[in-house]
Amino acid sequence: MYNQKIAELFEEIADMLAIDPKDRKFEVLAYRKAAQTIEGLQEDLADIYKRGGTAALQELPGIGKSTSEHIKEYIETGKIPKYEELKKKYPIDFNTLTKIQGVGAKRVFKLYQVLKIKNIEDLKKAVEKHKIRNIEGFGEKSEEEIGKGITQFEGSKGRMLLGMALPEAESIAKKLNDSGLVDRAVIGGSTRRMKETVGDLDILVTSKKAEKVMDFFTGLNEVERVIVKGPTKTTVLLKIGLTCDVRVLDDKSFGAALQYFTGNKDHNVRLREIAIKKGYKLNEYGLFDRREKSVAGRTEEEVYKKLGMDLMPPEMRENRGEIDLAIKHALPKLIEIGDVKGDLHVHTNHSDGADSLMDMATAAKKRGLEYIGISDHSKSEYIAGGMDDKEFAKHLDEIEKLEGKVSGLKVLKSAEIDILKDGSLDLSNKTMDRMDYRLASIHTSLTMGKEEMTKRVIKAFETGYVSIWAHPTDRLIGERSPISVDLDKVFQSAKDNNVVIEIDASPERLDLNDENIFKARQYGLKFSIDTDSHATSNYQFLRYGVGMARRGWLTKADVVNAMGCDKLVKYFKR
Repeated sequence: MYNQKIAELFEEIADMLAIDPKDRKFEVLAYRKAAQTIEGLQEDLADIYKRGGTAALQELPGIGKSTSEHIKEYIETGKIPKYEELKKKYPIDFNTLTKIQGVGAKRVFKLYQVLKIKNIEDLKKAVEKHKIRNIEGFGEKSEEEIGKGITQFEGSKGRMLLGMALPEAESIAKKLNDSGLVDRAVIGGSTRRMKETVGDLDILVTSKKAEKVMDFFTGLNEVERVIVKGPTKTTVLLKIGLTCDVRVLDDKSFGAALQYFTGNKDHNVRLREIAIKKGYKLNEYGLFDRREKSVAGRTEEEVYKKLGMDLMPPEMRENRGEIDLAIKHALPKLIEIGDVKGDLHVHTNHSDGADSLMDMATAAKKRGLEYIGISDHSKSEYIAGGMDDKEFAKHLDEIEKLEGKVSGLKVLKSAEIDILKDGSLDLSNKTMDRMDYRLASIHTSLTMGKEEMTKRVIKAFETGYVSIWAHPTDRLIGERSPISVDLDKVFQSAKDNNVVIEIDASPERLDLNDENIFKARQYGLKFSIDTDSHATSNYQFLRYGVGMARRGWLTKADVVNAMGCDKLVKYFKR
């Protein structure tokens, strides 16, 4: 897919325009809005362009005449002249450097101006030689933070966000299924388990035309180069930077192979141990008795049933006790995407969102949601266009005026309110009293010590005004470490103060992660699965949040926005 690369180029164009001495904020906003839309698309831009040219591209929210022309240029030539022109002026790897914790676009430019830092290698050398601490606006603490950010970024190399990897895998699987050459093509591996990052892609197919399948696969536009090509297994490097394996299998062993290549390793080891105790041998080709006769393998369900257990959802297969539950026939019925009736964390262009109130409401209705909660930023997030009490009063009035304008959709009043350094909240009680519920989150002083941070969060909860703790650990996967906080103490406080814990579905966050969801469940807490949408296309992130919830074994009863709107509002009032 072209989507990720074009989105990255648009973000980098925006970064370069943002540091231009001229005021180009509207141009910057246009490119960022286009990037947000593209990142949320499930369909390949190349397919959209092929279907209807630039006119079809301009039907996408946030894509105008100039950005559609740039997309056309990239699809047809592999280049965007405007990007190339700006790059001559600013020969800096903004895309990588801005992923380092503690480094934004303006800081990147400052580092270039003073130390001629262009890339991560230059930045590493500057940190090692302690050159950054002497630059105005940085200091020793900033230098240490950047050093930690580099270590974290490099530790995540070779893995890709699920939100980038899954659409690519789905695109390839769909093309294989539509080719007429395969009976079925199914995604396996950590992608199928909805793990937050993916190291490679696995696609399993059944076909009687294996050679033609491999020719078709290696000829796909997504493929950068072929690593190994064989009659039953082919490995390629994709243009997005991941390797992808396609395996052609027999029908009689497809289920066993799908189980094996879904994993994870610990789950499979435990399963093989059980098979051995029962007198069987289990591998990717099937389940075999002592005479080497296949007794199961056509379907996953068949394999698990023969071993005396129920079929487990792929997201549960991490050897965390799911096998024991499956043996007892006591697996929970995990939440599904269709159970989620509303989205309680939605931004508009009143703060840092790309689209209007009406646009976000209309798009939510098209997605099948019954309600949304508008949750724009409070004033401390001034970089994100945060509003003060006076501005929020007008904003809440506008939300109220939407009542009944989008048939079948309720629009709730909320805000994403900063938890300040001392634990107080960033809006007045009078303003917060007008809201149906309130999200609270941390965006500043992220490096506070564990004890201080824990007290800060608990103090906010004890105000009685926090309905939902948004993106709780504040991590950005591969870019920013989680805040240091005692989750046991905070979860107990959340329980005592009726605070719901958010699972932020944005692919770069997926916060809470599955391990912390497990921990929170022990306290009997409720959860909210939200997209943190900043554009209409971001609503599709919901599936990643649901995937994380399923990895944490959540059921419909655990999730507040699986309630109907009236019941939810009463829940928060209580």
